[in-house]
Amino acid sequence: MHGVSRPLGTRICLIRHGETDWNVQRRIQGHLDIPLNDTGRAQALAMAFNAAHQRFHAIYSSDLARAMETAQALAQREDHVVKPLPQLRERHYGIFQGLTVAEAAACHPEAHARYTARDPDYDFETGESLRAFAARVTEGIAWMVRHHPGQTLAAICHSGVLDIVYRRATGRPLSAPRDFKIPNCALNWFRFDGQGWHLEAWGDRHHLHDVLTEPPE
Repeated sequence: MHGVSRPLGTRICLIRHGETDWNVQRRIQGHLDIPLNDTGRAQALAMAFNAAHQRFHAIYSSDLARAMETAQALAQREDHVVKPLPQLRERHYGIFQGLTVAEAAACHPEAHARYTARDPDYDFETGESLRAFAARVTEGIAWMVRHHPGQTLAAICHSGVLDIVYRRATGRPLSAPRDFKIPNCALNWFRFDGQGWHLEAWGDRHHLHDVLTEPPE
């Protein structure tokens, strides 16, 4: 007697946007709308070419320009229209936005200490706490899964979003230091089903060898 087959769940390839000049400068972007630089555009095209063998039922993106431009490169190859999803935006870094990491530490030492300690309730005075950010990202993923059961999706987002999803899928707490890299335009595969969130593949960037410059976040 054959058992009842279980649904495979929804598979989502989460992809960080291509490089920006502010990535290179280690300047904190958050919700500020910074475009891709030339390297970022090359990364987006290389990613789109590599992902073209996949068949995506839909392509979603953060509504920030650096993500939307990256998503457009993939959508053109896939003959899709990018669907903006604000829940995939980067975290709002409040008083840190526009500053370099060094400037943030120098200008706001107490705030920087809470940031580096990953205080889940610190919101940068005018921004978003880690706890609220995680809830927003979780809501966005749940929305996609709910609307695309059993399908395969692409979602272009940001390093902070990928940080949250990686932790949820691997059981790492929000407060733990980040000990994993989140490269621009790498392919990160997750499966979402009734048993939870599962990491299938992380940081596939072999397509970026000719354009990868290892930019800092």
